[in-house]
Amino acid sequence: MAKTGTTTQGLRAAIERSGYYPALVAEAVEAAVGGEPVSSYLVHQETTFDSNEVRRHVTVLVLTGNRFIVSHTDEQAADTTSPAPYATTSTESVKLDRISSVVVSRVVANPEKYVPGTLPREVVLTIGWGAVSRIDLEPAACGDPNCEADHGYTGNTTADDLSLRVSEAGDGPDTVRQTLAFAQALSEATAAADR
Repeated sequence: MAKTGTTTQGLRAAIERSGYYPALVAEAVEAAVGGEPVSSYLVHQETTFDSNEVRRHVTVLVLTGNRFIVSHTDEQAADTTSPAPYATTSTESVKLDRISSVVVSRVVANPEKYVPGTLPREVVLTIGWGAVSRIDLEPAACGDPNCEADHGYTGNTTADDLSLRVSEAGDGPDTVRQTLAFAQALSEATAAADR
């Protein structure tokens, strides 16, 4: 389930509608937002199955005039550190001019029949601001098939701070639409911050 919008009151209502520890999530997000007006937001709840347990996770993305705020909240079962189940919530605030990439990957069925405006069946929103990078390395080689020299390694570094996947089948068409709307608002805001 995802909700998007443009007001602080709407953000609070979307968090409450998610039903996922709304008081905890709202307090953390509102503290991070402070007094800034909200330009856009996205609330996405995800349920995963881990062995014999069902785990829930909520991600709240907020765009203000100056910052991008991301909040994650996870629930944990009782364990050796806590005799009762508990939740962990974290927020990160990123200045808009620090965002280096906003990647929107769309999965479209029957691309030969695609009509502009048709919703993709899946969207992956990846946002990078340099806090987390993924390095993919492989042995380097030269063009000589008989060469046995060590040419070191070659690879790629990819900014991968946040990746959010939604699908029409799992989350519904409104969630896909809302994710695209938030991605567009974030892209426009980061472009304006670069000017």
